Amino acid sequence: MSTLPTEYERTEIGEIQIAPEVIEVIAGLATVEVKGVAGMSGGFAGGIVELLGRKNLSKGVKVEVGQREAAVDVSVIIEYGNRLPEVAAEIQRNVKRSIETMTGLTVVEVNVHIHDVQFRNTTSVDKSEDTDAVIRVK
Repeated sequence: MSTLPTEYERTEIGEIQIAPEVIEVIAGLATVEVKGVAGMSGGFAGGIVELLGRKNLSKGVKVEVGQREAAVDVSVIIEYGNRLPEVAAEIQRNVKRSIETMTGLTVVEVNVHIHDVQFRNTTSVDKSEDTDAVIRVK
């Protein structure tokens, strides 16, 4: 993963540089707007940032950026009941479209890593039965 801003374009009055972190944020936002995505999977470091009260918009996103091209990896959590391949394909389309539209870079690949499935809490526990009751998936 590149950590330095890339030299994207020279104009007659100067340079335009897009930091890889900007592309990570674009990819993260494009991912979470897809129907069926419950959230991003950022691992331990991402969890620490959230505990400190700051939302990390690039959580679960890694990019490699060249002069004119970018490759993206996103790690996601999908809502239970959705077709995983369809959600993943829509993530790929939306991330590619967003980055190319906003930056002018060509996205050569978008790899989607599904790390978990999130279940909706659809049943409520009757607290009068047992105060230590656990909701179980049936």
